Amino acid sequence: MSNPILNEKSFAKVVERSAGDSGWAAPQANQRTSQPTFNAPISDGPVSPYASSEVMTASGTASAGLLLTLLLLASAIFGWTSVSESVDGAVQFPAWTIGGALAGFVVALVLTFKPKLSRILAPIYAIAQGVFVGAISKVFNTAYDGIVLQAVGITVGVFVVMLVLYRTGVIRVTDKMRRTIIGATMGVALFYGVSFLASLFGANISFFNSSSSLSIGFSLLVAGIAAMNLALDFDFIERGEQARLPKYMEWYAAFGLLVTMVWLYLEILRLLAKLRDR
Repeated sequence: MSNPILNEKSFAKVVERSAGDSGWAAPQANQRTSQPTFNAPISDGPVSPYASSEVMTASGTASAGLLLTLLLLASAIFGWTSVSESVDGAVQFPAWTIGGALAGFVVALVLTFKPKLSRILAPIYAIAQGVFVGAISKVFNTAYDGIVLQAVGITVGVFVVMLVLYRTGVIRVTDKMRRTIIGATMGVALFYGVSFLASLFGANISFFNSSSSLSIGFSLLVAGIAAMNLALDFDFIERGEQARLPKYMEWYAAFGLLVTMVWLYLEILRLLAKLRDR
């Protein structure tokens, strides 16, 4: 649900690892070496073996993100068509599509500790999660005609607004803001986890799925937290490019951004359903 990977600890860990590799970071000013230095002649191209093509860039992250999005949309179409609808309007939700959500959770856990695998695991997440998103979207759209199109439009709109606000400097990600959003995100994730475990034992948190003002307010709060996570994602990408992180971090960052977008979409979908029930 919440973005599990684009956090300060992940960024610091990769920067520290990169600083220990030749070429990823410049030596400190107080470091001395007895070896003679060689100044390469001036040329029109890069002379370092670690050229800009081998480090993380915002454009590279955008390309990876676009590919992951296309994979998610393609698998979402498959998940959508997997949901059958009876004559009386009832839908049969394929239980196997829940495996997509579980696979996405497992991938997120693995990438938290092994970001180098993001080039391989990020596409797997997009395909697996897309199947689940497509299936659950069909269920919502059957119950509330046209709700999926509305949710997609709002999600894209929120993304564009947050990107503009970030690029224009209206929203500035500070350490305090970062800690606050991450703390709120972890709180939401904990609440969802406890609610899921409680449901397994037959407990039901009434306001969670109701259309009451409290439930709608909660969904608005969670959707707002998801939207603010986009600012953290943009900040992570920008700082990663400035720090010249390894190339595989483009896929790592793109994956984290996709996680946030999926979370935001599902929260908006739930919020719209509650509003229609009033």
